[in-house]
Amino acid sequence: MVEKEKKKWNFEGNFHGEQKTASPPITVRGILYMIMRSLNKDDDRPIIPLGHGDPSAFPCFRTSAAAEDAVVDALRSARYNSYSPTVGILPARRAIAGYLSHDLPYNLSPDDVYLTVGCSNAIEVIIEALARPGANILVPRPGFPYYDVRAACSNLEVRHYDLLPDKGWEVDLEAVEALSDENTVAMVIINPGNPCGNVHSPQHLEKIAEKARKLGILVIADEVYEQITFGSTKFVPMAAFAATVPVITLGSISKRWTVPGWRLGWLVTCDPTAALKNSGLNERITACLEVTTDPATFVQAAVPQILEKTKEEFYSNIIAILRRCADICFDRLQEIPCITCPSKPEGSMFLMVKLNLELLDDIGDDMEFCIKLAEEESVVVLPGVAVGMKNWLRVTFACDHSCLEDGLGRMKAFCQRHAKKH
Repeated sequence: MVEKEKKKWNFEGNFHGEQKTASPPITVRGILYMIMRSLNKDDDRPIIPLGHGDPSAFPCFRTSAAAEDAVVDALRSARYNSYSPTVGILPARRAIAGYLSHDLPYNLSPDDVYLTVGCSNAIEVIIEALARPGANILVPRPGFPYYDVRAACSNLEVRHYDLLPDKGWEVDLEAVEALSDENTVAMVIINPGNPCGNVHSPQHLEKIAEKARKLGILVIADEVYEQITFGSTKFVPMAAFAATVPVITLGSISKRWTVPGWRLGWLVTCDPTAALKNSGLNERITACLEVTTDPATFVQAAVPQILEKTKEEFYSNIIAILRRCADICFDRLQEIPCITCPSKPEGSMFLMVKLNLELLDDIGDDMEFCIKLAEEESVVVLPGVAVGMKNWLRVTFACDHSCLEDGLGRMKAFCQRHAKKH
């Protein structure tokens, strides 16, 4: 049906609260979809996905048999077809509390654990719980842009502190203090690092805790890549320092078990001094969960069995694959003159590399680099602007090693083809 006359409607798309002229928010998924529209449909070669952290499509990253069996058992029991409690079912929360307590000097309680629809939902909940008029939050740059997007939805100001590439992507603690004021409520750390592939040392985490305590702010520890480390620095949870500063830990089964589509995450209040409880934040978290969706009940029910029965062999095999792929990625990228790798990744599934545009012809910035790379070589990488660092790239190495070799070889050929002629 076609309208006979122009009708004025009272609704419109609005991305940032009251800013009616705002452009759509930057998200990793949105940027990657835009780049993928540049793929050449006539290129018969396979598309190489080096832009996102979901290796589940590759057979070598298939989840554990124990995890699959746990979901099947929970589903076939017919006991978990109902809605779950707001905070999640007790057996799953108890299992997660026990799992996380293994690395802590105190024991978490099931009451500390809130189940969410993946880690993204945990981010939404804690951002909304902390938002209040005039408040601000400190977020790393480069970082995960979902924090910025969700904060804008909650009218929570974001202030970016830098990670230092020449110091293994450590937090610039002087910048944290300079950015903070009486309205700062929290700082976010992502460890192991997305997008940098770094792992913070216990000594650095202690300094972060001391700085946050001095500023009177809590630490949101995004540890969705927890235990995914393969370098010299061992993963230590931020909650180990919760006696110094209150910590909110965010995590999920998405990465360690390579099942991001199962959408099961958690938000955990690590609060041995009861600072969070006394502030009323726990009640606020529950209130926020009342108005959001729940993870599938049968997936929640599978959690105890997943955590208990997944064998060490599965974890060590995934780490071995990632270690090999990280080595390949770092070594091959080192061979490309216009790309600089500040440090070898020690964890997660990514590394950040810097583009030297002065060595390239007819490429103006990182976005144009990625669009032309997709068009000419069917290789998809994420431009650094998506994670807060213009003219850098985030490259994932979480894929089959032969696929990775192919993709990096194409990237090298692309850079050679676009190199400035002297």
